[in-house]
Amino acid sequence: MLQGLRTVVYPVGNLEAAKQWYAQALEQEPYFDEPFYVGFTVGGYELGLVPDAPVAGQSGPITYWGGADAAAAYARLVALGAVSHEPVHDVGGGILLGSVQDPFGNLLGVIDNPHFRLPH
Repeated sequence: MLQGLRTVVYPVGNLEAAKQWYAQALEQEPYFDEPFYVGFTVGGYELGLVPDAPVAGQSGPITYWGGADAAAAYARLVALGAVSHEPVHDVGGGILLGSVQDPFGNLLGVIDNPHFRLPH
């Protein structure tokens, strides 16, 4: 069901400061800039920033694995013993994502992004 890496999302306490830092570090401005999410395209993949502190059990970013049906992948992971972290929902533009906590305490994201294209 999982087709490959798509997006890594870093929770940051100060979105504006993080946006400025990453713009400088990546030597580019974000392609998507909203109060709830800032996205950069890096080598054909996405580095995202969200204005949240890490949640319990999360010591780093959430990696989102792409697939053709995020809801089915999410349901399968829960059926295998993962615990819901963020149910699959539309974040705009037809992009669906959600995440679970695996039985070992790791956060695992699933995403269906119809706009995603692998770099050539």
